[in-house]
Amino acid sequence: MTVGAFAKDPAASWVGKAVPRKEDAPLLTGRGRYMDDLEPVAGIRHAAILRSPHPHARIRGIDASAAEKLPGVIGVVTGAQIAQVAGIIPSVVRSKMRFQVCATTKARYSGEPVAVVVAVDRYVAEDALELIEVDYEPLPGVAHLDDAVRPDAPLLFEEAGTNIAQQRQFKYGDPDGAFARADRTFKYDYRYPRSIATPMETYGVIAQFEPHPDRYTIWSNFQGPFVLQPLMAGALAVPGNRLRVITPPNSGGSFGIKQAVYAYMVLIAAVSRLTGVPVKWTEDRLEHLAASSSATDRAGDIEAAFSNEGELLGLRYRNVVNLGAYIRAPEPASIYRMHSTSSGAYRVKHLAIDNTLVVTNRMPAGLNRGYGGPQFYFALERIMEIAARGLGIDVAEIRRRNLVRKDEFPYDSPAGSQLDSGDYQACLDEVLRLADYPALLERRDAAKKAGKLFGIGFALGVEPSGSNMGYVGLAQTAEQRSKAEPKSGANAAVTISIDPSGGISVQLDSTPNGQGHATVAAQIVADELGVAPDDVDVHTDADTRSIAWSIASGNYSNRFASAVTSAVQGCARKLGARLRRMAADDFKVGPDDVELAGGAARVKADPQRAIGVGRLAARAHWNPAGMPVGMDAGMTETFVLDAPILTGPDDTDRIASAMTYGFVADLAAVEIDKATGRIEIVKYVSVHDVGTMLNPMIVEGQINGGFAHGLGAALYEELVHDRAGNFVSGTFAEYLCPTAPEMPHVDIGHISTPTPVNATGAKGMGDGSSMLAPAALANAAADALGREDIELPLSLNRLWELANGQAATISGTYGGARRKSGGVELGGSLQGEGETTLSAPPAEVWERLLDPAVLAAVIPGCRKMERAGADAYEAEVSIGVAGIRGVYAAKIRIAEQDAPHSMRMDFRANGRLGNGRGSAIVALAPEGTGTRLTYRYGADVGGTVAAVGARMLGSVTGVIIAQFFKAFEQYGKDGAKAGLWSRVSGWFGGGGKA
Repeated sequence: MTVGAFAKDPAASWVGKAVPRKEDAPLLTGRGRYMDDLEPVAGIRHAAILRSPHPHARIRGIDASAAEKLPGVIGVVTGAQIAQVAGIIPSVVRSKMRFQVCATTKARYSGEPVAVVVAVDRYVAEDALELIEVDYEPLPGVAHLDDAVRPDAPLLFEEAGTNIAQQRQFKYGDPDGAFARADRTFKYDYRYPRSIATPMETYGVIAQFEPHPDRYTIWSNFQGPFVLQPLMAGALAVPGNRLRVITPPNSGGSFGIKQAVYAYMVLIAAVSRLTGVPVKWTEDRLEHLAASSSATDRAGDIEAAFSNEGELLGLRYRNVVNLGAYIRAPEPASIYRMHSTSSGAYRVKHLAIDNTLVVTNRMPAGLNRGYGGPQFYFALERIMEIAARGLGIDVAEIRRRNLVRKDEFPYDSPAGSQLDSGDYQACLDEVLRLADYPALLERRDAAKKAGKLFGIGFALGVEPSGSNMGYVGLAQTAEQRSKAEPKSGANAAVTISIDPSGGISVQLDSTPNGQGHATVAAQIVADELGVAPDDVDVHTDADTRSIAWSIASGNYSNRFASAVTSAVQGCARKLGARLRRMAADDFKVGPDDVELAGGAARVKADPQRAIGVGRLAARAHWNPAGMPVGMDAGMTETFVLDAPILTGPDDTDRIASAMTYGFVADLAAVEIDKATGRIEIVKYVSVHDVGTMLNPMIVEGQINGGFAHGLGAALYEELVHDRAGNFVSGTFAEYLCPTAPEMPHVDIGHISTPTPVNATGAKGMGDGSSMLAPAALANAAADALGREDIELPLSLNRLWELANGQAATISGTYGGARRKSGGVELGGSLQGEGETTLSAPPAEVWERLLDPAVLAAVIPGCRKMERAGADAYEAEVSIGVAGIRGVYAAKIRIAEQDAPHSMRMDFRANGRLGNGRGSAIVALAPEGTGTRLTYRYGADVGGTVAAVGARMLGSVTGVIIAQFFKAFEQYGKDGAKAGLWSRVSGWFGGGGKA
């Protein structure tokens, strides 16, 4: 059936009410069934994944023999073995940068799977990981965009010859002419950091392989889109009907990220095949932060052309997008989801867009709430405020002059989106009213006169919902697209049945993650069938063997409200038509003379003539011969909704990327404490046009949830890597998320303009403030600070730097400075220097520095030290940071010796919990009868110890190195003075014995 085939029933009574959620009672009483609760088959064994501690390393060999001998281990599977049964997962970008679910010859990000252990339980599997020996050859890595695109950058894929995965340019209208005509142009260089969704429930997979014929059944909290199911089947080399995917009844949140569990579904399925047992894997929190998926970080610039009156004439975008280590499907969709709406909510007709996709040594990117929207609106809404200040126009007024007007809907955007309905000016007016904007302006003026930092910022935008499956084709040229089958659409499928007892069941294809889909679907069905929502059971767990599904199925891009609800209504109306016809046959009236209300089918003109819905349904099951002439037996209907407006990209790269477009207008007012960098959100207002509000309580819950995500990205959340790619924000002590006390009050307003493109009039929502809050808060901070070089997150440190005229820390960066000492460059994220005075003369200190016995005594936790050559040493060291302890094999090499004046000490250490490498330049100079020893060092630390101990790494490293050199005072030629280093080692978690 096509969209619009059914008109909304004006007599509906449940839709639009704040009906309490059907989902809440089982969740609040602990009766929800999540992924880890499932035990669908007997004999399940448990997996643990060995992950690369290096961001970039060649894998020269894996020895799993000791792990395989551990009692309880079923098997150990390496990447090379997995590659024999699980192939490449393709991307829409044709490239030599191919993605496999487990590293084979090279690891490209810290946390990438290298091998999998299967054992009788997770505890044994984890123990076995410790026994696997991997011979890594560490390689230089890159985590940041500016490093990755340098001509001399280390290459993730040597066969590609570059880290640039793709470049595409687009033009709509006449942007060059628009800029030539402009009175003023403005440019803003921007960066947007990488963040991640952190749902309460992490990834989970159970996979079972069965032969004859080869087939897989996978249970997972996969959210879709199910377009990935054919890709999974292809990688596993089975037809799609032999890859059965089942989702659990409940999901502990996703916010987009559980799309990326599909890579682990393929991985665990392959492991099941290779080990011959059903395998279960549940992700832990460190794995989730380090190696699941994240939003892309971006850098680039935006230029805007304006008239003196504030009319926006043209826009130029240059976007450089960090995809992480692989182009993992559905990427590069994050850059193209908003592409056809690159004009935002504004009437600008002329656009130029330059997209560059880059790979780096970070985890691959994928869906995260707002998917591409936060990055896009950060650039667009920042330039609007920069231009307003440059033109001397109020920031709200400049937007009003450029918003699409009410009488222009449906509005064709230059890049292809058709904005279906709206009254954007009314939404802006409601924001100004709720905020009492004149009073806020007065307060800002008074605050600035008093020397305080007070600012107001806006962010306005459209919210695309119900994604067109064809928009990812923009990653290809028109010529490339012409050689493949066209892709388009946003289907939704719903099945409703009434059993012989009158029980009504609804099967959705939307795999919700906590949004309340069951409640809203029950409201719609209750209206159509004349029953109460409590009479309707809604099933949201999916099974590709038994439900009607398509590649568009799943829960993403606000698909439920824009597409699925219309399919629910259409399906319920088909079933209702059957009931009315059956009753009409009984009452000898026409079907149009019958209505469904109060749990019965009744004659409109004589409501006393009625028959219960349950009784009619029972007849369809028990007495099919009694059905009206020409009507099939049964009481089940399936409805598939399509959207004719959603075609593929045309030859000019224009496409309608979504079914509906909501509108969101946010205002933030903040005050910043110059002394501390603390930011206070004085006022936050958010006004939404979601079309028909199907359930106002759920709508407002989603708005508050979306704002929480936007707030986190604006003020707290940041995945941080050092420049080599080592991950250093692996716990919630390093990766900060907002909690209830940090949440300010949000004043929420609504303007409703129902969409004409679907049956319910509902536009999707839920992403809105997650996309706009970062821009609104950044704009408010820029206004308060009087400077435009704003980067997120607006942490205490960064705001203090900005408020006090300092150069602000680059987002996403941990260390990374390079220093030269005596013409020698020292790299590394941990940089330091120092000096100490020793009583012995330089020649004697020099001998101590090269004496293995002395080195063993002064290195914290050193268990063994021996020469490995004239100027090389090998050691075994036990040390820890932040409570994480491990044993490391260390290699030290002395180079660039100028005895007894200076030397370079290079070291490398590898262990179960991490790795490190670095260099130090040591100089000795006479000072009286003693020696002044000076040193500079640069180092990188990676693996688990870096991920969970980053806050302490810098200070711990500095203290340990300082104490290391001071300790030479305690030792003579004949050995060590006991005691000192056992104490120092203990201070920092070392388990070694000096």
